[in-house]
Amino acid sequence: MKILMYSVRDDEQDAIQAWAAAHQIQVDTNDLEFHPETADLVKGYDGLVIQQRSPIGGDASLYQSLAAAGLKQLTSRTAGVDTIDIPAAKAAGLVVTNVPAYSPNSVAEMSVAQTMRLIRNLEMFDQRISQQNFQWAGLQAREIRSLTVGIIGAGRIGGTAARLFHGLGAKVIAYDVVRHPELEDVLTYVDTKEDLLRQVDVVDLHVDLNETSAGLIDAAALKLMKTDAYLINASRGPVIVTDDLVAALKAGEIAGCALDTVEGENALFNQNHQGEVLQDTNVAQLMQMPNVIITPHVGFYTNLAVKNMVDISLDDVLAILNGETTAHAF
Repeated sequence: MKILMYSVRDDEQDAIQAWAAAHQIQVDTNDLEFHPETADLVKGYDGLVIQQRSPIGGDASLYQSLAAAGLKQLTSRTAGVDTIDIPAAKAAGLVVTNVPAYSPNSVAEMSVAQTMRLIRNLEMFDQRISQQNFQWAGLQAREIRSLTVGIIGAGRIGGTAARLFHGLGAKVIAYDVVRHPELEDVLTYVDTKEDLLRQVDVVDLHVDLNETSAGLIDAAALKLMKTDAYLINASRGPVIVTDDLVAALKAGEIAGCALDTVEGENALFNQNHQGEVLQDTNVAQLMQMPNVIITPHVGFYTNLAVKNMVDISLDDVLAILNGETTAHAF
């Protein structure tokens, strides 16, 4: 049995090698994304694992060719599967799986950390200190226990964030099409996104990217928020209309934001553009705003999360190849 993993980073290798040794299975890796032009590399392998932010591309024939080559599955070692044409894969007889919860704490803790950084004005203090200005006038902070935090998407990650915010003393409300009774000790559900936006001091986004969530936070939504409220996005970039966010920040419609993901991030994130003029004018503008924090989609990037992404994805491949089922199949 042989498994090929695409888009592998150096920091994943220890976990991959440990899994391969424990299961006595050959696991090979490359640093390429899976696309029609790189698909031939998987020939001769029994299992396929990918991780990428850009769509696979091609048409249904690509998935049919995988099945014809003897593959039974297509596994993403991330939660997002919008890069995969799932209907085409299933029509070809491939089982598509993901890792829906590699570590909810990793992303949830990122949201809490960014919220704390914003309400304590730490970004602005860093800028002053870098200029040898040690004054604090105008940068009075807010305590998290005085805030109402609104979670949009209270699933595994959003639910974990709710518990963390609640533990710090914040009032937590949530909007989600699915209500989870086990969270009702830490949050209160509201009926609409608009209800949430009007009430909260912090909007924390934890939704999947799909037809209903794309453009979820647009100009109209931003105008509903308090002018002293903050927006946190550690979900997916297209959930926020970046043009509208830039305009809202310039107009002072919200107090600031922390973005771990943005529209069009594939051209920027996890790449070194030092010394270049950024072609993404929205990101360039956001980077110049003192009330904006940008990180390159690293909410997932912790020791435990990386190990879980590797282990769970390979466990699923092994189960499918052994004729077993997995709870992570679509």
